[in-house]
Amino acid sequence: MALPLTDIQAEELLDRYNETDSLRKHGRAVRGMMRHFAGVYNEDPEYWGQVGLLHDIDYEQWPDEHCRKTPELLREAGYDDAFIHAVISHGWPHCSDQKPELTMEKVLFACDELTGLVTAAVLMRPDHSVLTIEVKSVKKKFKSKAFAAGVDRDIINQGAEMLGVDLDFLIEGTIVGMRDVADEIGLVGAPTAPEPESSASAPEAGRAV
Repeated sequence: MALPLTDIQAEELLDRYNETDSLRKHGRAVRGMMRHFAGVYNEDPEYWGQVGLLHDIDYEQWPDEHCRKTPELLREAGYDDAFIHAVISHGWPHCSDQKPELTMEKVLFACDELTGLVTAAVLMRPDHSVLTIEVKSVKKKFKSKAFAAGVDRDIINQGAEMLGVDLDFLIEGTIVGMRDVADEIGLVGAPTAPEPESSASAPEAGRAV
């Protein structure tokens, strides 16, 4: 499936309409996730990646028209109807009447929200790193409705059902995909500072003997 823009040009397109750092990073996080799942399903990672990258292209400037302004912006950039359908189907049924049909569309539908949950969970960790977070940690946050309350758990569960997979599969794939772009999305993190070593002559405070 041919694309009208290179990945760099697609990034420039997203950034043209979205100046907010969080939206730019979210687009790149979703791209990383989509590229990973394209590999899992033996599909084109570049195509899936651009669908993920541009899925919220209209959100910053036209939040009340989310997924409805998108077709105009993407057509102007040269994208075809199939690509546009894939992008706007992630908003079904709230802001789009285009239901996810293809596997690619179902993955985006399920894991768009999940990238937000993973990001929030990572930022709660001392090291702020997606490289160290595990599935069980994200799943625990998923079950806590008070955590990242804006994340729609029902959408994630519905997407998993559409794909015929379990939640762990989606969480693991999302984490792996985000790890691939950790530097781009600012989630490489930093190791926690090591405890200072005791001098040779000083006793180790609190050590049981």
